[in-house]
Amino acid sequence: MARRKLTNSQIVCITLLWGVLCYILLVYSRKIDFYVVFALISSAIIVFVTIYKNIKSRNK
Repeated sequence: MARRKLTNSQIVCITLLWGVLCYILLVYSRKIDFYVVFALISSAIIVFVTIYKNIKSRNK
């Protein structure tokens, strides 16, 4: 099954939503410890690697 390509507006929306979720996590956590930092880094990897692969395959 072929994946659909992400448009630029979809990429911007995904990035902004990820930023809002990170902001909420940082503001409402009682203290910033390893688990909060790990959640931020792992979510960034999941979001931005997917976006990078999509942009890279779009240029081919």
